[in-house]
Amino acid sequence: MRYVKLNQDELHKIKELYEGVMSHACHGLFFKEGSTVGADMAEEALKDKSRYFERAAQILKERGWIEEITFKPGEALVKGSIEVAPSDIPTCHRLRGILREFYERFKGSRVKCTEEGCASLGSPECRFRIEEM
Repeated sequence: MRYVKLNQDELHKIKELYEGVMSHACHGLFFKEGSTVGADMAEEALKDKSRYFERAAQILKERGWIEEITFKPGEALVKGSIEVAPSDIPTCHRLRGILREFYERFKGSRVKCTEEGCASLGSPECRFRIEEM
């Protein structure tokens, strides 16, 4: 399998391009992008369900999405999200989609993932709430 690498600056420029055309409407598109990417990552992590979240963290780090993550029931805490950039709203839309996929594949049911705190807003970490639907 081949991978494409983008640096953080390139990712932010792509985000700015989309926002320039679509405003904040593109955030849903970024979320769906994350869900698509996250589906394969979650399937890879499911190969060892006893170490699922440990493997999920490793995959996210290896692929450069995050520096650190703590998975908890109903919550994920992230340090060093690649999507962080100064903003007046949370910015980790793709990561939110990825995390939703990880939790849904593990639980086998639908969940809602909301970014409640974001380092883009000055928080020390990004905090995602996971709720069963």
